[in-house]
Amino acid sequence: MTVQIQEATAQRGDESSAAPGHGTAADGLGWGRHYAMVRPDHFRVAYRINPYMDLTRQPDPDLAVQQWTGLVAVIEAAGGRVEVVAQRQDSPDMVYAMNLGLALEAGTRRVAMSHMRYAERRRETRSATRWFQRAGFQVSTPGRDGVGAHFEAGDAFPYAGRLVIGYGPRTEELALKHLATDFEVDVQGVRITHPGMYHLDLAFCPLDKRRAMVCPSAFDEASAEALLALVPEPILLSEEDALTFCANSVVLGRTIVMPACPPRVRDELEAAGFTVVLIDVSEFHKGGGSVRCLTNPLDIMIGRHLDRVVGGRVSIPV
Repeated sequence: MTVQIQEATAQRGDESSAAPGHGTAADGLGWGRHYAMVRPDHFRVAYRINPYMDLTRQPDPDLAVQQWTGLVAVIEAAGGRVEVVAQRQDSPDMVYAMNLGLALEAGTRRVAMSHMRYAERRRETRSATRWFQRAGFQVSTPGRDGVGAHFEAGDAFPYAGRLVIGYGPRTEELALKHLATDFEVDVQGVRITHPGMYHLDLAFCPLDKRRAMVCPSAFDEASAEALLALVPEPILLSEEDALTFCANSVVLGRTIVMPACPPRVRDELEAAGFTVVLIDVSEFHKGGGSVRCLTNPLDIMIGRHLDRVVGGRVSIPV
């Protein structure tokens, strides 16, 4: 079923009631119930670093806060938990919390802070670093202040035991080796080539152990093939589908919180036993991000959601 925001509390998805063959708690993602989010008190379009940004199309501040608050309510109604990070006044894009860092747990809580490609976004990680440290995370980074490998956490997702990392527009290939070695995980690199899908979270959305939304046209041919090989039952997105931000969604059990859902995609998701909850976050599209960009998962565990590989390993399609 498709549910609008006002119906989310009453009609959210429930893993325990999924229809036979449609997936249960046992084959779900297992992560994505606990998020960090940044309240948009200083959100605006102050520069142009992606194709969606236009200094003449500014977000409405009050509406942005209303939409963000609504997203928090929907996540909590679906059984999720949200921790709020304060936004720096000089960092308008800090609201896209997914890109602050990659948080993983392996006995201890650890986070690889992003080393942003563009200098305009680097200040936000300073405040985020302090927040993660106060929350008990050990902090590392593949680079800092323009020195070292660039890495943006919107390019990284666990899937099929691997850490799938998109590289090209924002994350550099060198960062994959840093993360594989630092966390001792198996990294699958995929090269992003589409200018409108500059982060992996715009073209790839893990759904459960068998399914993910994938937009092949975001990648070079070898990378698209490698990514599809990881997903037993991919839900394919066309370029037109993906540019609605539909892959930039979050999954809580059998509930998918989405900013948009083309009819064919909705039919496939519902046939697989998911409940689609649509929510308007259009003010944030003006900065180039949506639901997933606004949320940073804090409950990914090495050994449960990612395989541990001594010394780490990186695979790059050729």
